[in-house]
Amino acid sequence: MTPNKSYKKVFIGISLLLLICFVANISLGSVFIPWLDTLSSLFGGNVEKESWRHIIIDYRLPKAITAVIVGSGLGISGLLMQTLFRNPLAGPFVLGISSGATLGVAILILSSSFAGAAVSFFIVSKWGLVLAASLGSVLVLFAVMLVSIRVRDTMAILIIGLMFGSITTAVVSVLSYFAPADQLQQYIFWGFGSLGNLTWNDVLIFFGIFAIGILLTIFSIKPLNTLLLGENYARSLGLNIKTSRFLIILSTGILAGGITAFAGPIAFIGLAVPHLTRQLFHTSDHKTLIPAVLLIGSIIMLVCDSIAQLPSSEYTLPINAITSLIGAPVVIWLLVRKRKMLF
Repeated sequence: MTPNKSYKKVFIGISLLLLICFVANISLGSVFIPWLDTLSSLFGGNVEKESWRHIIIDYRLPKAITAVIVGSGLGISGLLMQTLFRNPLAGPFVLGISSGATLGVAILILSSSFAGAAVSFFIVSKWGLVLAASLGSVLVLFAVMLVSIRVRDTMAILIIGLMFGSITTAVVSVLSYFAPADQLQQYIFWGFGSLGNLTWNDVLIFFGIFAIGILLTIFSIKPLNTLLLGENYARSLGLNIKTSRFLIILSTGILAGGITAFAGPIAFIGLAVPHLTRQLFHTSDHKTLIPAVLLIGSIIMLVCDSIAQLPSSEYTLPINAITSLIGAPVVIWLLVRKRKMLF
């Protein structure tokens, strides 16, 4: 996966910007830690206060890495879906994967009152939520992949994915209507999304899932570039449409499903990052777009998380609210300024 050499300076620039955003994200929070002490902590040097090292290594560094995984993973998922469906409004969750994860968590939380106190405590724990979200997203992904094998029309898969999302949303609404107030509040808080609840062991597992999804994406680069020419022309070039479509949907499902399971449903990033990247790079070659989306998605997620932390305040805003409030106006401004949507 070697990006176009003509964009070498741009890649160097956004890579440096990513490093700056990463260090800034670790420095900012309810307790401000100077940049030099932040860098010293990361490289094992001396720190003015030993408590700062504990805050950075055990809390802020895992959260920053999670932000990078979430931003880059959702950006890649959105790029794959927009290319597969040739639809600029397609995002990583158009297949209903996020809705499946949401349904799994809703069933777990909103029905926990029927279980005993000890059982309820276990099933609504962090890993209980992760397993429920994973199971829900996997079941929906499995259903969509079965459909992708039997259906020839790619747009039909998009519509079926949206229908899956509508069905799961309806079921969640019914569960929410009958749920007690405290359980409904817990479910709502999960839906806000969160980057800061993972330990180092959780981050390692999360990164493993992310790495599998990215590896499958790399194998999809040639089919993705071929699909840009249209399915009929791609078939004439010898591309196996069903196999390629299956691989793209699988990689999207692993990335989007894993991210939803560990961080909750994060809005905007998957839809907007591919468009922002195309505005900057002016290319449709996925050898360039994929690494660019990885970098830009990470930067945007780190910036949104830094804002959500409300530096020097004990409060933290929902990350979902920040990604939409900050990102959507930026995309609108870019598209109005360019007067057209690159694709």
